[in-house]
Amino acid sequence: MTSDIKPIRTALVSVFHKDGLDHIINALAASGVKFLSTGGTRQFIESLGYQCDAVEDLTGYPSILGGRVKTLHPKVFGGILSRRDNETDREQVSKYEIPDIDLVIVDLYPFEATVASGAPEADIIEKIDIGGISLIRAAAKNFKDVAIVASKAQYSLLAGMIDSHGSAMTSLEDRRLLAKEAFGVSSAYDSAIFNYFDGDQQSALRVAIDHSRVLRYGENPHQDARFYGNIDDMFQQLHGKEISYNNLLDIDAAVSMIADFPANVPTFAVIKHNNACGLASRPTIREAWCDALAGDPVSAFGGVLVANTEIDADTAEEVGKIFFEVIIAPAYTDDALAILQQKKNRIILVQKRALDTTRSLRTALNGMLSQQRDLKVETADDLHLATVTPVRPEQVDDLLFANKIVKHSKSNAIVLAKNGQLLASGVGQTSRVDALRQAIAKAQSFGFDLNGAVMASDAFFPFADCVEIAHAAGIDAVIQPGGSIRDTDSVEYCNANGIAMVMTGFRHFKH
Repeated sequence: MTSDIKPIRTALVSVFHKDGLDHIINALAASGVKFLSTGGTRQFIESLGYQCDAVEDLTGYPSILGGRVKTLHPKVFGGILSRRDNETDREQVSKYEIPDIDLVIVDLYPFEATVASGAPEADIIEKIDIGGISLIRAAAKNFKDVAIVASKAQYSLLAGMIDSHGSAMTSLEDRRLLAKEAFGVSSAYDSAIFNYFDGDQQSALRVAIDHSRVLRYGENPHQDARFYGNIDDMFQQLHGKEISYNNLLDIDAAVSMIADFPANVPTFAVIKHNNACGLASRPTIREAWCDALAGDPVSAFGGVLVANTEIDADTAEEVGKIFFEVIIAPAYTDDALAILQQKKNRIILVQKRALDTTRSLRTALNGMLSQQRDLKVETADDLHLATVTPVRPEQVDDLLFANKIVKHSKSNAIVLAKNGQLLASGVGQTSRVDALRQAIAKAQSFGFDLNGAVMASDAFFPFADCVEIAHAAGIDAVIQPGGSIRDTDSVEYCNANGIAMVMTGFRHFKH
């Protein structure tokens, strides 16, 4: 046995969750490991037919203060923290009759689950683990001699180590890995507690995400990248290649945008570089796809597609005629899936649940920016008529439709729409005039008639030039947030030329 291989002779086991523990206990017992435990865990080990000594017998103290103090004792922590190669430590543990503990298996009270349940604060406070977190830190600190399993998620990791060695022992590499995982558990736990006490103050940023996925590369092949989060929690991937960094950005844009459209109205969107290049709402999902594609069949090449209702075979036949990277929908018929799977690299995703995060984070300079996500979706009640020309009833739906799209478009942004279809958009421009001219030119290049179309702007018009250009193209209704000191310039032009304008009071910059 090499010097870094340590046999497990005594294991302290004290867990809240017992599921899956039996396999580990059986494997340890097969190697003659001695068990030390408390309360319910001790009873569980004994129910498996194994002897288990009580921590109370070791310490000479019972569990006290309603269970708040069970393992906090020098005879427990001395056995975990003693350095096996330190002569002074060995003398002291011998003097005070402290047994070595070679393995600690512990988990933590379910603090986050208790908070999420809406429990009263007294119950939440009682779920702040003291003994467990102390055991984790002690064992992880002394990883040179002690192995630590800090959650049931790591049972399989320990089981694999035991299997690989042929009996209950661990290598230094094993123990260091377990220590790393343990500190991940403890830091996430403390972050959750801090965030509970911090509430809405946001006095500091504490984020802990357990899942990590290595991506092929970042935005470009020379950049390495990772995704921190659990993609499988939101999506089921039915087919296709590995999801890339750029795919994830477009998928995020796609699900955020489609969420703003009512689920009972079939809607299809085509996303390219985080912007919609095609979007339509129609009586059927096939019609929605065809009209979304018509909005910009050139940009749709290599895009990310998203629908808010099940994809059927007829729709899949039409969708399959173009090259695309990703398609997202709540469901697919069997026939539709068979059609879409004909291209091996197509990423086919089922969206299992909505995006429910309420804040966004991004790096900036040497820190992070945090803000509330823009969750505002305007309704007819938010439309305040600013002109003498009224908005026709059929224009209201188009104005709200266009406003949803412009909200999700990179600033400066202008969206042109008619009859539930995105005709064109101008996005990411340094001036609003440039964005509008880009949108008009694109719509005309694909043969759209802009007469009777509506225009949405993500921010106010500082001058009347945009409404002048829009009017010349045939647009006769405008939605914008308002708020410019020169709002009257645009309003007066609209009044003089029979254009309806509504203001919402909500700006939708997106950078």
